Amino acid sequence: MASKLKVLIVGSGGREHALVKAVKNSPMLEKLVCAPGNGGISRDCETVNVAAEDVAGIAKLAKDGGFNLVICGPEVPLSMGLADELRAAGVAVYGPNKDGATLEASKAFSKDFLKKYNIPTAKGENFTDAKAAEEYIKNAPFDVVIKASGLAAGKGVVIPETREEAVAAAREMLEGGMLGESGKEIVVEEKMEGEEASIMLMVCGTDYVMLPASQDHKRVGEGDTGPNTGGMGAYAPAAVATESVLAAVRKTIIAPTLEGLKKEGIDYRGTLYVGIMITSEGPKVVEFNVRFGDPECQVLMPLVESDALELMNDIANGKLDPSKVKIRDGFAAVVVMCAQGYPGSYRKGEKICLPEDSEIPDGAWVIHAGTKASGADILTSGGRVIGLTGTGETLQEALDKAYGLLGKTSFMGAFCRRDIGHRELARLKAK
Repeated sequence: MASKLKVLIVGSGGREHALVKAVKNSPMLEKLVCAPGNGGISRDCETVNVAAEDVAGIAKLAKDGGFNLVICGPEVPLSMGLADELRAAGVAVYGPNKDGATLEASKAFSKDFLKKYNIPTAKGENFTDAKAAEEYIKNAPFDVVIKASGLAAGKGVVIPETREEAVAAAREMLEGGMLGESGKEIVVEEKMEGEEASIMLMVCGTDYVMLPASQDHKRVGEGDTGPNTGGMGAYAPAAVATESVLAAVRKTIIAPTLEGLKKEGIDYRGTLYVGIMITSEGPKVVEFNVRFGDPECQVLMPLVESDALELMNDIANGKLDPSKVKIRDGFAAVVVMCAQGYPGSYRKGEKICLPEDSEIPDGAWVIHAGTKASGADILTSGGRVIGLTGTGETLQEALDKAYGLLGKTSFMGAFCRRDIGHRELARLKAK
């Protein structure tokens, strides 16, 4: 048994609570702290009020506290060089350095990388000049999507109905300052047709573990209607990512991506999220992210049978053995309870009624995202408030377990989608 670990988890959302739950019972754990955490996390471990984006503050906390592993949840501190600073101080980190984080922080860099290493993706070009972008949009032999190059908290993609809308979106980003610095460079690319899936890899150089493919539900309304959100729910594994699709992903996307990173001199250690579109020509990359998706993390962590802490510590220390890692059979699903008005303006500070531990069945988790502690109470503090996760031998069993917790969890104005996994269930029914 390796020496005991003092672990600092960075972040405050549902993803970070899922990571806390995944590692808190590891026999390798000596101490667990989350910064800044949230209301639910504060019931599972110690929290310290240092913002995730406060790189200097997080680095000081890690060094002064004698932590020997930092697990970074969100992308912003990684893109600001948190991992570089910690590694320079001798602290192991699960999460890529700033150079690796550029895959998410700059869609223009990512697009160039995909082209350079012949990785299948949408046709497209990068632009900093609105006139040149307009010319390209008007003459492109395909419908286009406009993407801000920089980090835009999920608000940087416009899927226009017409060329005129596309030109207007490009101008708003490049000249109108719609997204500030994030929109000073844009990617104009082909609108791909097909079904999306999320592939999360736990990467150590050119070695990796592929977690089950998952599908997020971005639209706020049932039947995938209404505005986009940060995610209303997810499930895994997603059958649309068949064995042949996954084999193609490994060969045409993962292998050249990891080799490309190596050639660029990037020692990548952490999660690589590959968003794919399953097109008639095979799987293509939609985007790279450099951290677990949220809510996908909430369904993937329960499916990792191996010690998740040992796995992330091995990756952080450059010694991953993929053959040792076990993934559970079965399914997981999460339903996200949101505040009234989300994804628009919403109220905060509503008291949340939560199930007692004895009321949570085996194989289910209650995961906090937008919550804060106030004395003995837990209050809402975000748009996506609580994730109810269930696992089971079938997707329906996992969903029943997740939805079964709805009656025991409540706050004023709460709503959720009642059709998580509907595409998958329809596919299963059609078989």
